[in-house]
Order: sequence, then structure tokens, then C-alpha cells
Amino acid sequence: MSPSTSAVSLTRFLIEAEREGQIQPDLRLLIEVVARACKSISIAVGKGALGGVLGDAGTPGEASINVQGEAQKKLDVLSNEILLEANAWGGHLAALASEEMDHAVMIPQDYPRGRYLLLFDPLDGSSNIDVNISVGTIFSVLACPQDIDSPCDEHFLQPGTAQVAAGYCTYGPSTMLVLTVGHGTHAFTLDREVGGFVLTTRGMRIPEDTKEFAVNMSNQRHWEPAMQSYVGDLLAGKEGPRGKDFNMRWVASMVADVHRILTRGGIFSYPLDAKCADKGGKLRLMYEANPMSMLVEQAGGAASTGRQRMLEVRPTHLHQRVPVFLGSRNEVEMAVRYHLERDAAAA
Repeated sequence: MSPSTSAVSLTRFLIEAEREGQIQPDLRLLIEVVARACKSISIAVGKGALGGVLGDAGTPGEASINVQGEAQKKLDVLSNEILLEANAWGGHLAALASEEMDHAVMIPQDYPRGRYLLLFDPLDGSSNIDVNISVGTIFSVLACPQDIDSPCDEHFLQPGTAQVAAGYCTYGPSTMLVLTVGHGTHAFTLDREVGGFVLTTRGMRIPEDTKEFAVNMSNQRHWEPAMQSYVGDLLAGKEGPRGKDFNMRWVASMVADVHRILTRGGIFSYPLDAKCADKGGKLRLMYEANPMSMLVEQAGGAASTGRQRMLEVRPTHLHQRVPVFLGSRNEVEMAVRYHLERDAAAA
């Protein structure tokens, strides 16, 4: 960490961004509230078994199921409640939506309402929490359409290009907040001694080329032919058409995989496969793909569905799923080329 960033707290960073006209005062307050909520989640995650928060939510022998059809962990529910409560009364939000809830929730009438919409995945990678692997919180901020007094699901259906801020907090050996307000991607580390986030990397940059890829190889038999060809050529190494050896990495926690890519490059892929074809993909556009794509693009990378720029996808419903390719720009473009060329040949 350089001396120029050693004393820059998250609050100072946001105030300076406000002075430069990059964000509005109420957006600064919103980000600070989300960051405080993430600190509370970090404490709960850090306690692990000592806090009694591991395992499935619901009654013994019957796990609670969320809107995605997935078993909820106790920490999923707790993290969701922390974010809901923290953002209810501040006056900067009109409504919020969570991966864990069926529909968007308006700010209660008892509190003032602001002009922003917040979407979040309260605990990404929570299926790994019981084995002590890094998990995280992902969030996205949109502007509420003007003249809308009672925002509902449809008002969240804006393309990723409309995001005014996005970020995630990863709970690992250290707790880190990675944030963009549309002017670069920046990393903050939680200083547990003082209880605040401190800027540790200003202007993260993803190398354009890479020799690392992240994908769930257990799904290979279900992939489309284009993806089969793409990964087959990666695995062929120096002797194959790519002419270089690749290493594979897979944490099964999107926050952890994307954080590695933002730190040292790589490509993260969760392609369309036969198991999720009827749903359109595995990962959620509004809660995962869009905020991560904004962060990656702001760091010089690229993000795509394999056939379209991710941030230009027009959402059709709140829990829409999509294929995801994001990371080092040249490698993402190569993966897209495999898909488009296969489509053209089939046509």
C-alpha cells in the first residue's frame, strides 16, 4: 500500500468523489450504509460455528427454500435481514430487491424514501460457508425512475449500463470491499482495529491476456458445442491451437473467483448448459452478473453472455438468469468468438 492511499478511508474516498461530481450525497450515504451492513455480516461469518449460524435455515430435517429453489443457509437469512434493516430508514432508497426474496420491497411508509434502488445477493457462495471457504455480498445500485412513488419489480428491470454503483464485499482472510461508482474499480480493506474500510488499491486493472480460466468442469458433458471446443483448446496447451498452457482455478464462490481475476487476471465462465437451458443460465443477471460486469469493465476487462455484452442485456424479470463470461478482455473476446462462429456455422 503506497503512502498516498494509506490514510484514505472509504468515507474520505466517497466525499472526494462527491466533490468531483462523480456521485450525489445520497448515493454516498447509501454506499456507506451498505458497507456498515457488510461489516456486520463479516462479524457473523467470522464467528462461524461459535456463532451458531452454520447449517441450513428452517426446521430440523426440512431446509428453508428461497425463490431460486435453493436451500437457504442460516447465514443467507441473517445476511438478508442485516441488509434490509440497515437500508430501511436512511432516506436514500425507494425500494430494494434481494436474491433471497420473491419480489422487491418498498421502503416502509414510516421512513423517508430516496431516489435509488438497491439489489443484492446477501451471501454469495453460501453453500461453501460450512467448509470455511471465502463468501461475499454483491450489490448493485440503480436510479429509481422519475415520478414513480411506489416502485415495484418492473422498475428494477434496467440494463446493467444504467447502474450508478456496484460492488462486493468478500469475507476471507481479510474482509475487502471492491467498489465502482463508474470511475474505476477500487479495493478497500477492513481495518478491524479501527472498524473502518481503508483504500488499499486505487484503480484495479485486469491484464488483457491470461493463462488462467475458472469453470466448473463437472458440467462439461452438458455444455454447448462452442463451449466444448473453447475449453478443449485451452486444455490442449502449447500443442493446441492456443499455443500456450492454461491453469484452471475454481472456488465455486463467484466473489472469490472474480476477486482473483480483478487481482491478477483470468476468465470466469458459467456457460449455458443442458441442465439450466430452460432457465437461460445459472447466474442471476440483476444480483450477480450485472454488478460484477460493471466492476470488471471499469477495471479494463470485459463481460459477456457469450453472444452479447452483459451490460446491454435487457432484463425481463427480477430473477432472470444468464450465461456469464467475464475477465481479461482478450480472453473473453476469444470465448465469444467461439460461440459466434459456431452459431454462424450452424445457421
